[in-house]
Amino acid sequence: MNEIELLIALLGVVAAISWLARALGVPYPIFLVLAGLGIGFLPGLPPLEVDPDVIFLVFLPPLVHAAAWTASPRQLKANARTVSLLAVGLVLATTAAVATVAHALLPELAWGPALVLGAIVSPTDTVAATAIFRRLGVPERVVSVIEGESLINDGASLVIYRVAVVAVATGAFTVGGTLGNLLLVGAGGALLGLAVAIVIAQVRRRVEDATIEITVTLLTPYLAFLPAEELGLSGILAAVSSGLYLGWRAARDFNASTRLQAYGFWGVLIFVLESTLFILIGLQVPDVLAALSGEPVGRLALAAALVVSVVIAVRLVFQFTVGSLEERWDRRRGRADALGWRERAVVGWSGRRGAVSLAAALSLPLATASGAPFPGRDLILFLTIAVIGVTLLVQGLTLPLLVRRLGVEVEPSASGRDKALTRFRTVEAALERIADLSFEDGGQSPSVERAREMYAIRAQQLSGACRTGVPDSDDSDVATWTRLRRELLGVERSALLDLRDEGKVNVGVVREVERDLDLEEERLKRAAP
Repeated sequence: MNEIELLIALLGVVAAISWLARALGVPYPIFLVLAGLGIGFLPGLPPLEVDPDVIFLVFLPPLVHAAAWTASPRQLKANARTVSLLAVGLVLATTAAVATVAHALLPELAWGPALVLGAIVSPTDTVAATAIFRRLGVPERVVSVIEGESLINDGASLVIYRVAVVAVATGAFTVGGTLGNLLLVGAGGALLGLAVAIVIAQVRRRVEDATIEITVTLLTPYLAFLPAEELGLSGILAAVSSGLYLGWRAARDFNASTRLQAYGFWGVLIFVLESTLFILIGLQVPDVLAALSGEPVGRLALAAALVVSVVIAVRLVFQFTVGSLEERWDRRRGRADALGWRERAVVGWSGRRGAVSLAAALSLPLATASGAPFPGRDLILFLTIAVIGVTLLVQGLTLPLLVRRLGVEVEPSASGRDKALTRFRTVEAALERIADLSFEDGGQSPSVERAREMYAIRAQQLSGACRTGVPDSDDSDVATWTRLRRELLGVERSALLDLRDEGKVNVGVVREVERDLDLEEERLKRAAP
């Protein structure tokens, strides 16, 4: 079996394992890591060597760009202080604590590589946590905080990572010099990504082909990432800022058909990228263990246990110190959704590590600028695998139980109610437009009256009335009816965006209602003569 055949086989394993995990109700990354580990120990397999630069370039830009695309700038602004403390303050604290412990336990891991390890394991992967929270009805602010944290801490940690890796690889590492470059590298990358996004938005307005538009969305994170890296700036923050800007504009810049296809394409792409990373990390284990075969097993196990403990403990301590002070500040300012100790405990326990840490670890250079092996690379990979594995298993599997035991729940139907309320407001806007049209044509148009009946029934359905369907009108002109329906869908979409821009609904509800409108528009196109 050559490398190409192995990669194809791995994609089949990804599909089968993910299906099995879903059937058993277990997070699929756990099974994928174990599958990669099992495959890695099979005899006769060719070594699967992937260039670290390829890992960083191929995987990370689309992963962070996609996360930013679905984020809400308004929610980030509303929770700016909390998110900043977690995404910057906690990242720095975790990086420093992990580096200190790793360097103390493993003196061969110098300060530079130790800081690289700290940066790798500091970002969280909260996709699974937010899915659990929404299913259990956890308060929306908790979900918004961990989503915003995961987005920003990816950028913050990877800025530290890249600066530290370059410093170690070139042999010019100093803590002060590394920290001094962070602001310039990070801010410059974010601004460059925003500039690229503005240009891309102008280009997309002039393209009306769905296939080309989706291709442009695939190229966008790389168009932001590559120039930033060439200029010595943060390509990751460039990908994040471009995703935030373009994601917020997607409702206006994409038509319904393109948007539905783009969401489907990106959903599959991110699943494949993340799944491949989890498989690859499992495949690395045999090689890493072979490289560390001369190290005492007890010493490695102790180092792994302590590093994992530090990663988990720092987050929990941060929540009950800095987070506690923030709660007091929020309550003094009269904020009704201040996070109490139960919510902070859940946020503290939702810090599992995942795809970003995997990609960063796998993209470590094999050698320094002088040609010498990158110092401590195998140790860093081993400790990263330990952190990811334990947080996936322990925190990933116990988080739902913790949420239930602490009682951090609201009504399970809250998200459905929010969606219905939001859709009801868009229907109200359509009814207002119908009223205006009735005055304009003197109330003689059968299409207008048909639309009035349909939207009145829809409003009753959304308010709980048990009525369904709108009978077709034989005397209604099909072309007029189609034009009117499209206009009213535009009114609904405009009202939805106004609600979003005014901060009256969260971005998740907006996307669900937007999808309903897109599907209606597509059905209307297919039904048109």
